[in-house]
Amino acid sequence: MAFNIDNDEEVIAEINVTPLVDVMLVLLVIFMISAPLMFNGVDVKLPKTKKNQGVNLKSSQIILSIGKTGEFYLDEQKVLMSELVPFITKLMSEKKTESVFIRADYRVVYGEVAKAMAYLKASGITQVSLITEIDDK
Repeated sequence: MAFNIDNDEEVIAEINVTPLVDVMLVLLVIFMISAPLMFNGVDVKLPKTKKNQGVNLKSSQIILSIGKTGEFYLDEQKVLMSELVPFITKLMSEKKTESVFIRADYRVVYGEVAKAMAYLKASGITQVSLITEIDDK
């Protein structure tokens, strides 16, 4: 609070908002940092799926297989990551399809499958689907 000392007859009281602004900025920073961390801490068990819309794999579809050690295969032919997009776009034009199906071994690290999907999507291949097996339990 500030007082005007020069004039004895009038006292002018003013509210100092600087501490209020400081506290609000600190709270804003705390919430901005802690909000993403609260979502990551949730323990989630993903459900196993029964049969839903089945996919009949045909020779006209493009199937990218990822082996247990992370190698890529297109129609049983081993392909490097750098050759993947040109090879798939060539197959897409030949087979007249816009979708790519990914079959990944269950022992493959999730990050490798996500990296492959992101690589395909970043290069313009937007219809990417995952193929899984049916759980009979």
